[in-house]
Amino acid sequence: MADVAALAGVSSQTVSRVVNGRSNVDADTRDRVLAAMDEIGYRPNSAARALKSGKFSTIGVIMFTLSSFGNMRTLDAVAMAAAEAGYSITLIPVALPTQGAVAGAVNRLAEQAVDGIVIIMEAHMLDRIDVTVPTGLPVVIVDSDAGARYTVVDTDQTEGARLATQHLLDLGHKTVWHIAGPESSFSAGRRTASWRNTLKAAGAPVPPVLEGDWNAASGYVHGVALAANPEVTAVFASNDQMALGVMRALHEAGRSVPAEVSVVGFDDMREADAFWPPLTTVHQDFGQVGRLCIEKLLRQIDSPSASVPGTTIVPTHLVLRASTAPPPPPGLA
Repeated sequence: MADVAALAGVSSQTVSRVVNGRSNVDADTRDRVLAAMDEIGYRPNSAARALKSGKFSTIGVIMFTLSSFGNMRTLDAVAMAAAEAGYSITLIPVALPTQGAVAGAVNRLAEQAVDGIVIIMEAHMLDRIDVTVPTGLPVVIVDSDAGARYTVVDTDQTEGARLATQHLLDLGHKTVWHIAGPESSFSAGRRTASWRNTLKAAGAPVPPVLEGDWNAASGYVHGVALAANPEVTAVFASNDQMALGVMRALHEAGRSVPAEVSVVGFDDMREADAFWPPLTTVHQDFGQVGRLCIEKLLRQIDSPSASVPGTTIVPTHLVLRASTAPPPPPGLA
């Protein structure tokens, strides 16, 4: 650093400010320092800086699955928000959602020197009611019922499912069939409960729940059965991919969407408006979830006393497209 300072004609403190991305350095001075760093081949020693500051500029992320759309969008948002704050990400996937697996992942991250941890839960624990995280590191959890003990960020699954179900009822459908996500999923459980409660509040019949696995193939399998039932005029799928499978089954059976059967999804994936017809769905703001996770985690890192248990809910909203319409007249379904 002293060599860089001498070559650039500045103080070591100025070099330090440039290295750490401080804004109180004018552009010409910054360019001279960067040019001197390049000429000498100087690279900041992150380990030395961590020893001095007590921070590692790294955030650990624990995930139970890398295959679901929601988890990957959340991970992307967390990584982007962390990068904007000057942090890198260390990811540890966990094969099964068990307490031992979570504790092991936390301990591995602690050994790798991270400043805090984001846990993207999605699934209920297999071996206990809820998750317990070893103490000693700031933690934020996504999609969980752990808000009584930890900082949790989630989208409003309940309101989103209510909006989807109520939209179909308001169009005049007598009831709404539901293809749920896996029983182990927090978000699937909340969506299913909200769908059921919305039907009951409207005095509408509550059909049996059809459980899928988030993939289009499971939506297709249930869609084949639903297409064969002339009483089915409205379907709410717990994610867009299963809705796509349902729509394929309906098309193959010759049942028009939305003239004969209306379909609503959940997530608002980028391709939703490219479905045929374009899919009415519930939008989740994964970017806001990621930003809030990092914001709350950095607050704990900077001030451990700032860790306040509780759940922050990010609003969801219904995106109306062309896959929903009033039910067909009796005898034409």
